Amino acid sequence: MTEKTPDVSDAYALDTPKAARQLYAGWAKSYDDSFANARGYILPDLTARAFAQAGGCGPVLDVGAGTGLCGVALSGLRVTPVDATDISPDMLAQALRKDVYRDVIEADLNAGIPVPRQSYAGVVSSGTFTHGHLGPEVLPAILRVARSGAWFALSVNAAHYEEGGFATAFDRLLRGQWITNLSLPEVRIYGEGAEGAHRNDTALIAVFQKV
Repeated sequence: MTEKTPDVSDAYALDTPKAARQLYAGWAKSYDDSFANARGYILPDLTARAFAQAGGCGPVLDVGAGTGLCGVALSGLRVTPVDATDISPDMLAQALRKDVYRDVIEADLNAGIPVPRQSYAGVVSSGTFTHGHLGPEVLPAILRVARSGAWFALSVNAAHYEEGGFATAFDRLLRGQWITNLSLPEVRIYGEGAEGAHRNDTALIAVFQKV
């Protein structure tokens, strides 16, 4: 029997770190071809572009980097250096093969990121904040590794933004003067010719600056 290739619906159904590691262990080698290229996955490019247009610069941490698609986009925009962090060592192995990252860091964001405070001048994340993945509870861990004035570009699945608690979390960060200059451009996750149940899904890219 041929084993089914994972898809976005499987990713949306994830509910534990263990399940995420298992899914991406079996998907890492085929992810770019079977999903990103086949589905016209444009979100990593748009996230990188939003970061660069805001004035973001390196060193940058790519959170939930996966196979490195956002890192490739940042490299094309001459935003360097970039480090990658992800829960899946198999996905990070594929990211390293793209030769755009200075370093890779295996980490479960729920347990924090094992780097010193204020290590980065910018943070990006594409495709991590979505159904079945992580919620706004990990934002403090991400803010911790950024310097004052650092720019962020974090994509959040639009259907998950309100129900996942991101709207409330960003409002709290703004009122607490942890972040400033928040904008939320809405973009397509997949290109115009995409097919499948999620072809019209959109994301909000939370672009903001750490105070």
